[in-house]
Amino acid sequence: MRTARQCLLPAWIALVLLHPHALAAAGDDFRPPAVPLVTSDPYFSIWSFADHLTDDTTRHWTGTPQSLTSMVSIDGKPYRLMGAEPQNVPALPQSSVEVLPTRTIYVFAGAGVRVTLTFMTPLLPTDLDVLSRPATYIGWEVQASDGKEHRVAVYFDASPVLAVNTTDQTVVWSRAQGEEWKKGPAALRVGTEAQPILAKKGDNLRIDWGYLYVTSGSTGRMVFAPAGAARDAFAQGKTVSGTEASGGPEPAGTAPVLAIDFPASRVSLGPLSHTVVLAYDDIYSIDYFHHRLRAWWRRNGASAADLLAWAWRDRESLTARCRRFDKDLMADLTRQGGEKYARIAALSYRQSFAAQKLVASPEGKPYLLPKENFSNGCIGTVDVIYPTAPILLLLNPALERASLAPVLDYAQSGRWHFPFAPHDLGTYPLAEGQVYGGRETSEKDQMPVEESGNFLILTAALARIEGNGDFAREYWSLLERWAAYLKDAGLDPANQLCTDDFAGHLAHNANLSLKAIEALGSYARLAGLTGHPDEATSYRQLAEQFASRWVTMAADGDHYKLAFDKPGTWSQDYNLVWDGLLGLNLFSPEVARKDIAFYRTKLNRFGLPLDNRRDYTKLDWEFWTATLADSSSAFNTLVGPIYDWVNLSPKRVPLTDWYSTTTGKQQGFQARSVVGGVYIKMLSDPELWKRWSTKGTRTSPEQNPVSKQSASPDSQP
Repeated sequence: MRTARQCLLPAWIALVLLHPHALAAAGDDFRPPAVPLVTSDPYFSIWSFADHLTDDTTRHWTGTPQSLTSMVSIDGKPYRLMGAEPQNVPALPQSSVEVLPTRTIYVFAGAGVRVTLTFMTPLLPTDLDVLSRPATYIGWEVQASDGKEHRVAVYFDASPVLAVNTTDQTVVWSRAQGEEWKKGPAALRVGTEAQPILAKKGDNLRIDWGYLYVTSGSTGRMVFAPAGAARDAFAQGKTVSGTEASGGPEPAGTAPVLAIDFPASRVSLGPLSHTVVLAYDDIYSIDYFHHRLRAWWRRNGASAADLLAWAWRDRESLTARCRRFDKDLMADLTRQGGEKYARIAALSYRQSFAAQKLVASPEGKPYLLPKENFSNGCIGTVDVIYPTAPILLLLNPALERASLAPVLDYAQSGRWHFPFAPHDLGTYPLAEGQVYGGRETSEKDQMPVEESGNFLILTAALARIEGNGDFAREYWSLLERWAAYLKDAGLDPANQLCTDDFAGHLAHNANLSLKAIEALGSYARLAGLTGHPDEATSYRQLAEQFASRWVTMAADGDHYKLAFDKPGTWSQDYNLVWDGLLGLNLFSPEVARKDIAFYRTKLNRFGLPLDNRRDYTKLDWEFWTATLADSSSAFNTLVGPIYDWVNLSPKRVPLTDWYSTTTGKQQGFQARSVVGGVYIKMLSDPELWKRWSTKGTRTSPEQNPVSKQSASPDSQP
């Protein structure tokens, strides 16, 4: 029998409920809100904010123009492939764009030629050396499509604006030179005259230290030239005039571009290929309590010359590895969650890694530090680490350890005096101590239950997939303290913030209580693995008691409350997902079934609201909630509207994780690492999780110690 609520469902929701694959059959086109091109870290992150690569200039994730331009000349007639300039040159029609975990592939067709333009950032999760390299391969493959022979030339340039925060900053440029470059590839470089290394912090900022490098191997002519003159010359079939000589200082907005001209070649059925490597050496990446940390690839004294030499040396092998990785991951994503899920996960992949930086700690171990993009600019935020965790837990637990360790080391250093876990490490890229809420001196506006629960749950997730409690042992005194705090304060939280702090303070938060309960169960599991049997027993019993009480306290007819003292309310109980993923089994499966049945009646056009108070939602939590479903049809019902939103979102920016479920409008945030939380569905299959997570961490051959320079306050670039 249908209830009155079901009778009033909008027609499109009713269609999905009755036919969960209806949206999947609606079409194969996938239109990302923004398309990833160069995705290395929070500073080296360039996107196309348009349907076609020629509709707009390429942009930093913040939306600030960071121009990459490409043209092709076919039988003497020029066409644009990338960028909106020159406007008098027509765009070669774009026939498709495909976003994969490590590659974006554009296909253009016209004038009897097919051009495939590929951006490959080899973010291979088990190879930390390669993962941390700030280098993207841009490849052109040209082939005749009409059976005839054509003469084809290719042009590319990169703006010096990629190396500044604002266009009025002065830059200098030169051919890469010096002793270390004698055996390396020829390259052009540009950077600010001032080189203010790690001199500023904040959110809406671009890097203004280090150097941008462009290299084409030995096939393209590389010069510095005024942007307009270089592009016009190519469009007119002339030689791109310029110089390899050093120059500057000059404001970045008017400084010459780094241009590459691949001369015309005959093209028929056999493809013509060209490759450019675009790289950025930031010299020092993070200030961690007055230790200037190197990027992981630089930890043993490697230089920019080494970076580019390795990039060319490994190009073919990395191309093969990326193709294989993309194929395997996309296949498993599709099997686990369907084609729509796989497409969203692929788009999320590079965004998640590009919002983090892998560096070497003062002791030489890996630290993975996220930035809260367009949130508050914090570095190492624990309630950003929490939703990001699924992608790391799935693909390489060593990366999850690297994500947790910087904050745990801070909390263990003696600077942190509270009985609960900290929120953050500072403001990117300066990890100087917590800045959120009450900083290090006050409890006001902190997130005690939230962050303490996050650490216990994620440490238990690591232990589950690694089969031991080794990581927990390193920080046992902290985990013990935070578990004791949750024992006293977790079941019925006081009036405090949770990760969804934009919604404000809330007392008696039922979903936050769920986090505390799952955290206490997690701690019991950890205690058993680390030789604390009495604690394991007592905390397990406590978690079970709390779970039983929660069901009664939160019950509200056919659903559970937003807050224990607020009947008639509801929220997404996304923290419950760990009960099944970690095998804690503190709650009856009926709790999740009841939730999912209720949520299916609350869907809006573009997804499930976070709770009853507003129509906005969080992208990461939607997938966590959908993973509570015990059938693929229920999962698809919740994911279908999200896919619709991705395709129709009115704001063209890298995925926001906070948007309206009725209008699709962005509420805030973009380009954040939290979209790695989409991968939580993959953790629901234990065999799949085990297979991916046990591939092992690989060390590339070049990383033999040269000279230890990972974290020296005094060493020079």
